[in-house]
Amino acid sequence: MSRDVRGRDAVDFDRELELDRDRVSPDVVTLRARVRQGSTARRDCYARAVQPARRPRSFDPTVYRARRDRVAANYLDGGVLLLHGGELKTRSNDTHYRFRPDSDFYYLTGLAEAESVMVLRPDRSPSFVLFVQPRSPEAELWNGRRCGPEGAVSIYGADVAYPLSEIDRRLPHLLDGCERLYVPQQQPGPLQPVLDRALRRLARRNRYGEHAPHVLEDARRMLGEERILKDAHALDCLRRAVEITSEAHIEAMRNTRPGIHEYEIEALLEYHFRRSGSTGAGYTSIVGGGANATILHYIDNCDPLRAGELLLIDAGAEWDFFSADITRTFPISGAFTPAQRDLYEVVLRANEAGIAQAAPDITIDVIHEHCLRELCSGLRDMGLLRGSVEELIETDAYMPYYMHRTSHWLGADVHDAGLYCVSRKPRPLLPGFVFTIEPGLYVAEDDPTAPEELRGVGIRIEDDILVTEDGAEVLTHKVPKTVRELEALVGQAVA
Repeated sequence: MSRDVRGRDAVDFDRELELDRDRVSPDVVTLRARVRQGSTARRDCYARAVQPARRPRSFDPTVYRARRDRVAANYLDGGVLLLHGGELKTRSNDTHYRFRPDSDFYYLTGLAEAESVMVLRPDRSPSFVLFVQPRSPEAELWNGRRCGPEGAVSIYGADVAYPLSEIDRRLPHLLDGCERLYVPQQQPGPLQPVLDRALRRLARRNRYGEHAPHVLEDARRMLGEERILKDAHALDCLRRAVEITSEAHIEAMRNTRPGIHEYEIEALLEYHFRRSGSTGAGYTSIVGGGANATILHYIDNCDPLRAGELLLIDAGAEWDFFSADITRTFPISGAFTPAQRDLYEVVLRANEAGIAQAAPDITIDVIHEHCLRELCSGLRDMGLLRGSVEELIETDAYMPYYMHRTSHWLGADVHDAGLYCVSRKPRPLLPGFVFTIEPGLYVAEDDPTAPEELRGVGIRIEDDILVTEDGAEVLTHKVPKTVRELEALVGQAVA
């Protein structure tokens, strides 16, 4: 007789599946009774409910297995990683927002089902364990398909999977004997009470040889270091997200004209996202006309667009939960005023100066400094600030007009994971890093020191940058940003 070497949990799971084939759940009993009463609708529901779980589109399990293998080899060092897949968020009363999985969880599993839990134990068997919502004909009729434990194994590659209801019973055993446990620690989540109960149980049962983890580490920091270096799949997703977003921005420019509303442009952008196969916007779209562009995270998007003003759009599509992030600013009437053009050219020079610096071993602090020098020089030349560029930077005199940094990491989160400083020093860029360059200038509408024609003018130009072996690639290069390009394009769809 051959010996089963898959580990105790895997064997237990197979035995449970064998028993499940002989058991009939209360849900199925109820549905069968209704079928016998002649309900065709219920018969259809029951037939659908017992169909196998569907494989997600373009799902390649080898991508996620390779990521788990890298995390195990490079970071866990014999420890255990515990992640929660995210909760449904209430929109109002008993309705919810569309579910978006936790980025770390999805990055390692490819599973986008609420309430799921992953346990990764590289040095033990089973190594990759999932807890998921069980298959339920009634729940799936109302809220959509689930993979269930069977699908978690057959589709997502888990060594073993259990119904979520069993996590209190099984998690202590999965953590028993591990010295180091990695869990997200930045904010309490739904996993915390479950973990607390598991650790208390292990502590109580120490006299019986059970052993709770000695060290708790923050999983977010560790996974950020994995995610900051984009693998081939991540880059493919980002390129597709950027391509869709670029097309949407160009369509928004072509359709902009005085008299329509910000929300119409927002609708056009997000329509293009969805019709192109994106899951939607990677963050709430910013569509700010006139003085609304001076509000950094303006999302009301409700005002009419007025002739003679500028429109700032900061919007990005998401592809397989990787997000683009593009900002462009352009004249609503199709032509800059002389003052608007002068201020715009300052921001454009800063954007181009930052891009020129992007390369391996450069830091985003260096890029920020080059952008900042261009902005301060331009503010001084336009009479908005006085003094040398060095003085303006040293005294933060530019802050009323430029109050944010120039760059952030980009990936599965629009403000993506990964440390900005290592050992208290800005980290050098490496090939495979993706980040933004987004200088801007914002003149408050009540600024008494600014020329009247510049009050209430906000300008930001943002590009997505991939660091390569010999420099950098501007992923967003197809979106127009020179004055000539913009003036030739804006409003052309309705000309």
